[in-house]
Amino acid sequence: MQASKSISIVLADDDKDDQLLTREALEESLVKSELSIVSDGAELLSYLKREGEFEHLANEHLPDLILLDLNMPRMDGRQALAAIKADPNLRRIPVVILTTSKAEEDMFKSYDLGAASYLSKPVTFEDLVELMRSLGRYWVEFVEFPGKQRSYQ
Repeated sequence: MQASKSISIVLADDDKDDQLLTREALEESLVKSELSIVSDGAELLSYLKREGEFEHLANEHLPDLILLDLNMPRMDGRQALAAIKADPNLRRIPVVILTTSKAEEDMFKSYDLGAASYLSKPVTFEDLVELMRSLGRYWVEFVEFPGKQRSYQ
C-alpha cells in the first residue's frame, strides 16, 4: 500500500463486539486508516452532518468511506443509506454494507439505494482481517477520491 495514503472510515454498527473486532482487524490488516464508530443510523447521520454531540467536528473532513450494518435499532442501515444517498452533501461518500444478512432482498435494496458494495461479515477473526486488508487495499490503492470534502454545509 502507498505509505502516504490514508483513508478515513466511519463504522455504523450497534454490536459492541463487532465494533471492537472490526477496529482490531483494521489495525492488524495494516491499512493506514482512521476509524470512527457510531452505533446506529441516526447517530451516523448526526456524525455526518456534524450535529449534536458531533458539532465539534464541523471543520473536519467528511469520511472517505462508510461501513454500514443493516440491522440496528432506532434507524437501521437501509434507512440511513437512503438518507445519505438522498442528501446532496453526503451522497458521494461510498457506503459499503457490512452485515450478517445474506438475504437477496437486502442485497437488491442496498444496491438500489446506492451502496458501493455488499459484504457479509466473516465468521472468523482471521477472515475479518483479510476482508479489512482487501477492502483497505482497494479503497486506498485503487480508488480515486475527489478532493477531501469539508464537513456538512
